[in-house]
Amino acid sequence: MSDPMTFLVLLILLLTLLAGGLWVAVSLAVMALAALTFFSGAPAGQVLATTFWAHSHSWPLAALPLFIFMGEILLRSRLSEDMFSGLAPWLGRLPGRLLHVNVLGCAIFAAVSGSSAATAATVGRMSMPELTGRGYPEGLILGTLAGSATLGLLIPPSIIMIVYGVATEQSIARLFIAGILPGLLLVGLFTGYVMLQAWRFPDAIPAEVRQFSLREKLVASRRLIPVMLLILGVIGTIYTGVASPTDAAAVGVVLSVLLAWLSGKFGLREFGQALISATRTSCMIAFILFGAAVLSIAMGFTGIPRNLAVWIAGFELSPYALLAALTVFFVVLGCFLDGISVVVLTTSIILPMVEAVGIDPLWFGIYLVIVVEMSQITPPVGFNLFVIQGLTGIDILRIARAALPFFCLLLLGAVLITVFPQIVTILPQLMLR
Repeated sequence: MSDPMTFLVLLILLLTLLAGGLWVAVSLAVMALAALTFFSGAPAGQVLATTFWAHSHSWPLAALPLFIFMGEILLRSRLSEDMFSGLAPWLGRLPGRLLHVNVLGCAIFAAVSGSSAATAATVGRMSMPELTGRGYPEGLILGTLAGSATLGLLIPPSIIMIVYGVATEQSIARLFIAGILPGLLLVGLFTGYVMLQAWRFPDAIPAEVRQFSLREKLVASRRLIPVMLLILGVIGTIYTGVASPTDAAAVGVVLSVLLAWLSGKFGLREFGQALISATRTSCMIAFILFGAAVLSIAMGFTGIPRNLAVWIAGFELSPYALLAALTVFFVVLGCFLDGISVVVLTTSIILPMVEAVGIDPLWFGIYLVIVVEMSQITPPVGFNLFVIQGLTGIDILRIARAALPFFCLLLLGAVLITVFPQIVTILPQLMLR
């Protein structure tokens, strides 16, 4: 059987298992077992056992549960409310006014949570009642929240970047640094879109209720100090080389507990809830990663990725054509799977093809994160859409329609980093020489 046909058979097996409701991790392991048993001469049982063991004590992977725990702690603290109070006085004169709280609030919280869903839940919980009560248009409230929350995947520390780094053996610190400028680019695109809509429909944006003096703005900004300290404590230690991402994650957990406790709304009950929720999420992601690791090893034994790369190279696709095809593939896949599953399912197959046409794996990781961000706001399995639906009770298709312009802005962001790859690569080159 030819390699494309072998891959097609295995892919049909995987889709059948997923459609049958089997866990993603188990489906990946079964697909790997089938590949080893029927399409290679490797001892399947031994490969499964050694791969599970080897990937169960990965030091870089230890950062994952710690960053998840940090996000869960912040989700249950008063820091998000303080963030709204600190930002709002500065944004009243901008076109779009307090709608920018969604964009900037998501960007700030993304820098301490690493999770798109946690960002949507935390910022949405503080901003939705305020913006709705002041009469802002529903479509822009939902769209800015759904779109901007995807920044939780891109602005470091990013959980999905840790997953990609572990799966592809890329430096997590370099990935974090590479995500800074693309993250700021998307913040600029989102902010620009809100301003454009405010200029087009000035009557839709409520008038500013109150004028703030410079002194009042500075006093309100004090509420942002705890979040900024947390960002500096986590990201600063990574960028200065003082700590690895895993060490910095541990620092972040300690700082987040301390700051949440000082905020006055965080006690032992909230700490226990955060710990249990973080444990569940971490176990789910780790289990998926173990399944993906086995699949990656199995694919190596079968030689499918290498031969598929040679087969696709035979079409003589340019890098741009390959990326266009992969964008469609990832968006369609993201309509049915969560972002982490998309990454771990595809890296072992896709990466050899990408490297074969001369694309930098570090750059590709940021591109992949942006495309996965797009899938977070596409039905039927757009996680941000589900989170916002849970907060508001609004029909998920209505939320998806409001998020459509931000899907297009994310696509524009992917195009811009493709045309100007220096947006991704320049900071890692400068900071990690």
